Amino acid sequence: MKTVDAVSKHEIDMVKTVLENKYGQLYSDIWKVGVNVSLRIGDLLSLKYEQLNLTDRSLVLVEAKTGKHKNIRLNSTAVDIINRRRRENPDDEWLFQVHCNRAKGKPVSRTSVSRVFKEAGDRLGLTISTHSMRKSRGMALYNDGVAIEKIAKVLNHSNTSSTLRYLGITNKEILATYDQYEL
Repeated sequence: MKTVDAVSKHEIDMVKTVLENKYGQLYSDIWKVGVNVSLRIGDLLSLKYEQLNLTDRSLVLVEAKTGKHKNIRLNSTAVDIINRRRRENPDDEWLFQVHCNRAKGKPVSRTSVSRVFKEAGDRLGLTISTHSMRKSRGMALYNDGVAIEKIAKVLNHSNTSSTLRYLGITNKEILATYDQYEL
């Protein structure tokens, strides 16, 4: 399996811009909501409006991959995108619903999103995929000094060693801190 990058906050905005300009608002919205809620792509694309509590700014779901319960606080960026999408598509059932005749009334496919994200990454010289949204959120939290235990909870990891591995924090990097920080 090919490793994908977590992208910086600046690169997150660059990806959003390329997606919006080259592939349309739908893919840009998927990227921005995905980065803000850190769900796996299957869970993100299966979201229905009825699951989203915009009054409490919350989302409760069971992750498809792990079967674990996940409680998410929808931040203002996610809420704004959700509200706009709802206004623009009042009859949609799915948050990211297809409107072309061939797949009308269904959520956008994982395959379609994967292809578009790869192409956008190629344009920017980044190795990204649908999982980069989740990974980028974890790395942004880590770079901002959020405790690894809290990041593990956000990503719904069972333990912090999984989170360290997920973020690419290696034993070599940990050992290097002894030389980097002499007191």
